[in-house]
Amino acid sequence: MTSLTFLGAAKTVTGSKYLLVHNNTSVLIDCGLFQGLKELRRLNWEQFLKVDEDVLMTPADIDYLILTHAHIDHSGYTPKFINQGFRGQILTTEITKDLCEILLKDSAKLQEEEARYANKKGYSKHDPARPLYTVEDAEKAMQYFKVVDRNEFISLSPDMKFRFRNAGHILGSSFVEVWINQGKETIKLVFSGDLGRLKTPILQDPDYAREADYLIMESTYGNRLHPAYEPEKDLIPVINEIYKNKSVLLMPAFAVERTQEIIYQLKKLSDAGVIPNIPIYIDSPMASSVTQLFESHKEIYDTEAKAMLDKDGKSIFKSPNIHFTTSQEESKALNDKRGPMIIISASGMATGGRILHHLTARLPDPKNIILMVGYQAVGTRGRALMDGAKSLKIHGLQVPVNAKIVSMSSFSAHADYSEILKWLKGLKKPPKLIFLVHGEEDSLMALSYKIKEEYKWETYIPEYLECVKLGREVPPPVETNRYIL
Repeated sequence: MTSLTFLGAAKTVTGSKYLLVHNNTSVLIDCGLFQGLKELRRLNWEQFLKVDEDVLMTPADIDYLILTHAHIDHSGYTPKFINQGFRGQILTTEITKDLCEILLKDSAKLQEEEARYANKKGYSKHDPARPLYTVEDAEKAMQYFKVVDRNEFISLSPDMKFRFRNAGHILGSSFVEVWINQGKETIKLVFSGDLGRLKTPILQDPDYAREADYLIMESTYGNRLHPAYEPEKDLIPVINEIYKNKSVLLMPAFAVERTQEIIYQLKKLSDAGVIPNIPIYIDSPMASSVTQLFESHKEIYDTEAKAMLDKDGKSIFKSPNIHFTTSQEESKALNDKRGPMIIISASGMATGGRILHHLTARLPDPKNIILMVGYQAVGTRGRALMDGAKSLKIHGLQVPVNAKIVSMSSFSAHADYSEILKWLKGLKKPPKLIFLVHGEEDSLMALSYKIKEEYKWETYIPEYLECVKLGREVPPPVETNRYIL
């Protein structure tokens, strides 16, 4: 019998973990960190266990970890998972492995710094405050990684195989196709990971899955339509405003993908002469490393990026007014600079990192603009800013929010519901069941309704820790009316 347990990203957009067990083979797809609300973050500290009737499973019992991509909500629990006993192989693409090496160490470093600062200031409820894992733990985790080429079939057991396909979300991102032999029949599962948008710059569009008996589908923007991809319409007015006021445009941005896309667009606008030539500071060592990784893998570029590269001759990210800061001293020195200037810093949801110091310095000034350019999960500082918070708690202090808060969704790396429906149209026949995950409840319900309205396909929204049986003779779970709009 085959079972699937939802150990994360169930009615939330964080902590993605799905445990697939068939006979004596157990595979965890993604190993994400819970972020956002305190009740979610607390789950990171619980002992990792999967209970299925009379079966008690720990990390030591799991054979493989498959990572769809390197974002921390999909990979960030990995060092802790290993500390709890996992000794199997971590299978992913080459670029995802390289990204994980950057992101996991950065995640550990931020946790260590936060713990040290909390102990120094005495604002932690824990005595002493401690990180979930250390930089040393993150480095140790890398020895378990094994690189798999995209589109290559990999056998996990005599009855199970999988392959990666391009998901178009961030560099290296994939969705996962799994085939399981059940006697004389075979079932196919598809784990979407995070699905990228169509016709956005730099990366190639996602591949299509052509068949699936069971689809585990992300629903981050299941209730939203993105505006047309015209970032210049949002960027030009705010840049002109801070140029006129000699103030600062501060962008909390994810170091992976979002920062590079913003640099790409700012370079295009600057080269075309449609925005003032003002200093742009990328204040994130991780973003600098990721940008170098982008430049090392030009084979992933789409047609437009390759054309821009050919025209520029060297890089799609470099320009005389674009500066990458590295040291803490350089970062702190930015707080003493006057505008006009643009600062792009991580983290994208303002949960940690250098962006917190910049927010502390820039939020009180009403001439400054804070531009939110990505998804903001419930419980994060970024979400609080978008919801109109009058002050923001940073490092134990309340910082007044006087700066202008602006948001734009052109840069989203997640498919909206229309793009998800278009991707689903690639399936040659209806799946037996679509599990909707990685979304807040309103997004899950909305996407469920849209899929049923458009295709008349069955959907199901699993609970955290719910275990379901899979197979051609196994009836699907029955959805309750609370998910029907």
